[in-house]
Amino acid sequence: MQKETILNIGFDDTDSPKGMCTTYLAYKLVDSLKKEKVEFLDYPRLIRFNPNIPWKTRGNGAVALKIKTSKPDLVKNKVISFVKKFSDLKNGANPAVVFFESTIIPEEFTQFSKHALWQLISRNHAKKFAADHNLESFYIGNGQGLVGAIGAIGYRFSDHTFELLSYRKKSQFGKKRKLVADSVKQMQEKTYPRTFNSYDTKKHRVLFAPHGPDPVFFGIRGEDVGSLLVASNLVETQEKLAGHMIFKSNQGTGDHLQNEIDIHSLKPYCSGTVTGVVSVEPKIEKGGHVMFAIKKDDTEIKCAVYKETGITEHAANLIIGDKVCVGGGVRKASRKHSRILNVEFFQVLSLEKKYILVNPMCTKCKKHMKSKGQGQGFECVRCGKKSPTKETKQVFRQIKKQIYIPQMSAHRHLTRPQQRLGIVNKDVIFDDSALWFYANQN
Repeated sequence: MQKETILNIGFDDTDSPKGMCTTYLAYKLVDSLKKEKVEFLDYPRLIRFNPNIPWKTRGNGAVALKIKTSKPDLVKNKVISFVKKFSDLKNGANPAVVFFESTIIPEEFTQFSKHALWQLISRNHAKKFAADHNLESFYIGNGQGLVGAIGAIGYRFSDHTFELLSYRKKSQFGKKRKLVADSVKQMQEKTYPRTFNSYDTKKHRVLFAPHGPDPVFFGIRGEDVGSLLVASNLVETQEKLAGHMIFKSNQGTGDHLQNEIDIHSLKPYCSGTVTGVVSVEPKIEKGGHVMFAIKKDDTEIKCAVYKETGITEHAANLIIGDKVCVGGGVRKASRKHSRILNVEFFQVLSLEKKYILVNPMCTKCKKHMKSKGQGQGFECVRCGKKSPTKETKQVFRQIKKQIYIPQMSAHRHLTRPQQRLGIVNKDVIFDDSALWFYANQN
């Protein structure tokens, strides 16, 4: 009897902006491996990495599988053949797959994965990591996919969500998706708060279905497998689907913003948070975007809150001296602009008192005095009482000590939605009997 091997498989960068999807490759691969009687030890992982990488496709997601097999070489050859077959090579995909035979994932892998969440990791660094750790790997093109492939294996969950991805039949690729929008809205209402970000009730818009030519029909995100299965049965479609697969993911966890940005270096494309004091009053720019600056350790960083986030009105109400924690990604400097932190959320930690100058109040008549002209003081029109200067008055602040998160339609895959604030999902027991995978045989 052959000895069984624990095999970790990571792959990434199989898609392009014009088509295919790394999760679809995973779906087709799992379907094939199930027929080989391979034992799955955990849900497929869908790990989203730093969303500020400029050459990412869509959600910058990589996939990992953990299996037990007595035929590891057969499995590896199958994986490589699937990567070759289902990668969008003609449109610029640079796919890679990494194999690691072990029950325990070393700490170095976890550190690599953590760095991929918030900073830019070069493909040369990933190649060196693979060589230093004697990793079996395969890639086509420039090797960019190695970053996500290694990171997906090394990722360690501190919180998690799940996503049920439903796939189209090949004959439907590129065609318009036919969904009953009202059924999506009702599904969200019935499954709240166990699912999130499927339908934008403010803009009356379906959010969980892509618009491009890729194989995904829709993706429902939520807190547990059972809720996703219930939710998927509530969605009405006019298309016969190929099947679905449920991934364990870091989506909706705010994972990329756990790092504290080094304000003294401000590396382009890095993600994280900065806590400081507002040092430049917010200004509303053309297009409705709000710009301000915060200072920490005598170093200032410019911040941009874009209109699309829906939180510009709150950002505009900040004043100099307010203490805030700002989360986002560093935009690369250009000829016109220095490096800027593109704000994904901000939290008000403390508020300064705000004062304005007003005409003095007549203590006798209880009415504001009128100006007598520039430099001539003020006079009560009723009793004639005079005052030389204006008075300061404290005004109510139109902002609170709380966290401000973008509206749903502006969420990124990793954005932690309002309903998930304070929620942390711990380890979950993998149930291979559940319908985490389904392939329509018709």
